Formats: sequence, C-alpha cells, structure tokens
Amino acid sequence: MERRRLGRSGIVVTDICMGTMTFGLQADEKTSFAIMDRAYEAGIDFFDTAEIYPVPPSAELAGDTEAIVGRWLKTKRREEIIVATKVTGPGHGWFRPPLRGGFTALDRRQIHRACEDSLRRLQTDYIDLYQTHWPDHGMRQEDTLEALTELVKQGKVRAIGCSNETSWGLMKNLWASEKHHLARFDTVQNNFSLINRRCENELAQVCRMEGVSLLPYSPLGGGVLTGKYNQGALPTGARFSDYLVNGGERQKRMAKRFVNERTLATTARLQQIAADIGVSVTALSVAWSRQHNFVGSTIIGATSVEQLDESLKAKDLILDAATLRRIDELDVEIPNPMTEDGLRRL
Repeated sequence: MERRRLGRSGIVVTDICMGTMTFGLQADEKTSFAIMDRAYEAGIDFFDTAEIYPVPPSAELAGDTEAIVGRWLKTKRREEIIVATKVTGPGHGWFRPPLRGGFTALDRRQIHRACEDSLRRLQTDYIDLYQTHWPDHGMRQEDTLEALTELVKQGKVRAIGCSNETSWGLMKNLWASEKHHLARFDTVQNNFSLINRRCENELAQVCRMEGVSLLPYSPLGGGVLTGKYNQGALPTGARFSDYLVNGGERQKRMAKRFVNERTLATTARLQQIAADIGVSVTALSVAWSRQHNFVGSTIIGATSVEQLDESLKAKDLILDAATLRRIDELDVEIPNPMTEDGLRRL
C-alpha cells in the first residue's frame, strides 16, 4: 500500500480504507472486530463510518456501527488510527428526534449535535475526517461550512469532506470556503468502480485542480464485480437479492442500477481480463481504483475476514499498461453500465 495526503490537510492515510457500513447488521460485533483487526494487521490505518450506519439505515440500528468502531478503537492507540465519519444530511426525519416528522439538515444545530453524538459513540475526543453524508443544496453553503469550521477550531475535527456530491456542489462549496475564509472540503466520497466510471470526467478534474482527494466507495460495484450475481443468480443474504425480491419501489430501482444486463456483461468480460493476469475481479477492481491520481484512498467493505482477504490481494497489485488498455476498451464497448443509456451523468 501507498500513503497519500487527504487534499491539502495534514492527514496522510493508507490508500486503502476500511469501510464499516455492514458492522452491526450483516457482521456482528465479534466479526466486525476480527475484520478491523485483520485490516489493521495488514497495515490499513484509515477507517470510515457514519452516524446512520449500518446500511440499510433504520431507526432501531442507526449509530450501532459507530459504537462498534468506538469499542474497537479502545483496543488500539488512538493516534495510530485515522477515523472518518459523517453527518447524515437532509431527510431522515426519524433520525434526530424530537423533530416530529421534520427533516435532518446540515445546519449549525444539527451538525454540532451530530458531532457530539458521534464523538460519544466513537469514545474519542476528536474525529480526523468529518464528512457531510449527502449534500443539502437547498441551504447556503456558508452556513454549513461555518458550523464545520467551528468544530475544526474547537479541535473536535481535523479536516472536513463531503460525500455523494456533484462537481457543481463541490466547486460551489470550495468557492464559499474561499470567499468567507472557512474550512474547505479536503475530500469527496462518491461511488466509483469499473461499472460506474463517471468520476473520471468533471469530478476528477475538480479534484486534481482544486487539491481534493476522491475517496471511492463501492469499488466492487455493490458486490456485482465479485460475480455473485452472474447469470441471474440472487445469492441468499446479498443486499441486492433482498432488494430485488422483497424491496420497495425505491430499493428495487437502486438494485437494478447495479444488477442489470450491462453490468453483468461487463463483469463477465472483466473476469476474463482478471484470469489472464492471474487475479480475481475483486483484486483487479480495487487495484484499478488505487491507480487513479485523484484518488486518496479506496474504501473497501467486508462481512467476513475471508472477504477482506480477497480485497487485500490488491494492496500491492499494480496493473500494467496492457491490462489498463483492455479495461478501457471494454468501457468504450459498454460505457457506464449503471446508466441505462450509457451516458456518464454526474
């Protein structure tokens, strides 16, 4: 693994990050501890969580993942671990009572309250990277940034970032930071994988030119790139299997973005490319993400130590020019499989 600076902050991390959204639901606490221990032993020092985890979010379990991470943190030297978490963003009226049917928002009151709750669950007095989980484009950017800046000045947060943000939203926030002399986003955490390469267009240019690090999540395309959904399979216990069979309209729509003819065709072709160089598609996918110069750290997830070990095979894997060319040729043939018409929308 390499070590890379997050944006223009003073934080340097491993270029693979351990994601935790399955902890407390798909992985119980004992398994979650084993996964984090294995990641730590492999050299990973960067761990990402969120106040609303585990996923799918629910009023009953929200916050459980942070609490598990917090108990694990007590087994390590705090200064050796870089901890990232997120404030929810707009929506989820059930999440922060007593809103009584209202909505969470990225305003001062809710950001400060969310941060205090996360610090308590994580059992720490500071968060290394604090991110907005979803943008609130209906708010004045400076209001959100002022609240985050206060947390930085108080020493509760070292650096700030955003997630699921557009190129416009990121630039708008960077402009507001510069204009009002506020803390700036050093990272943007977005979906980025071999079946969703949209970040390579405008967002990549923003990151390069403005000194912001992309933190790709779901480098395995929600598990699609492991091949487990190939030939119409719906494996038991898999998130998209459940969404497609039992989910509501919104969940089914999301699942079909990930599991469709074009993503499965791409996965099958990538399996051949991976086989030709003697690795799994899992290792190929994580290695491919790591080789982008606008990427700070690629977030991997796991529900077992065995799954993690497969992803860790990418930690020292460098794809050669011929392999990268074959991947790009496939992308021309089947562009952006997660978008129906193949257009790279942001």
